[in-house]
Amino acid sequence: MSDQIRDNTDRSRYELEIDGQIIFATYRRDGAILSILHVEAPIPLRGTGAASLLMKGIVETARATGAKVVPLCGYAAAWLRRHSGQGVISLN
Repeated sequence: MSDQIRDNTDRSRYELEIDGQIIFATYRRDGAILSILHVEAPIPLRGTGAASLLMKGIVETARATGAKVVPLCGYAAAWLRRHSGQGVISLN
C-alpha cells in the first residue's frame, strides 16, 4: 500500500489518488516526528474507506522509516486509536 502513497514534499502532504481524485494528509516533520495536521478526502470518496487507505500507507511509511506519528487531526487520532495494533508509536 505505501507504494501507492506519494509524499508531496513541496506541499508537505501525503497523497493517494483514487479514480482521478486526491485524498491527502498534510503534515509537519521535526526529525523523526511526523505530525499529521489534516486529512481530507473529496466528497465523492468520503465514507468509502479512501482516507483509511491513505492513513494505512502513512503508517507503513512511518514504520519503515522509524518515524513516530503524532495525530493532530481528529480523524488521524481516531484512526490510530482504532488501528493501534499496527505497531506504530502514536503520541498525543
